[in-house]
Amino acid sequence: MANQMFNEGLGQVAGWARQINNNEPANSAIIIAAWNTSATDATIKDLNLVSELEAEVNTAEVTNAGYARKQLTDTGGLTVTVDETNDRVDVDCPDQTWTAVAAGSAWTDLGFHFDRDTAAGTDANIINGTWHDFVVTPDGSDITAQIATAGFFRAA
Repeated sequence: MANQMFNEGLGQVAGWARQINNNEPANSAIIIAAWNTSATDATIKDLNLVSELEAEVNTAEVTNAGYARKQLTDTGGLTVTVDETNDRVDVDCPDQTWTAVAAGSAWTDLGFHFDRDTAAGTDANIINGTWHDFVVTPDGSDITAQIATAGFFRAA
């Protein structure tokens, strides 16, 4: 489950997942990116776009060999579950694995971001959604982000 929500993503993640699953708009996706940051959560949550994360002096996307952003599209296994009993909505996705990630940048967090058009190719269009503590020191082995049983996001 998310450690925190970006202000821009409050209340929107379930809607984004539904849009992606319906392929509306076409080429939309959840982007999963690994980050190294020493910025406070209070600083991070006020950044609305991936380009703003990249501009934050204490934050950088990792650059290890073997790392690449993940894209969850309409075929990526996103699920949206409405729980009427507990009055909440859970958004889930499969565990994510990066293969043979070389030493280099330490990983401190995973960001789940919404891209309305992956073909546009600009981080200034990717909206920050959820932020997850994910402390890993790559050493050449595989890295797996095990998504919680209830999912990566819950709206209640």
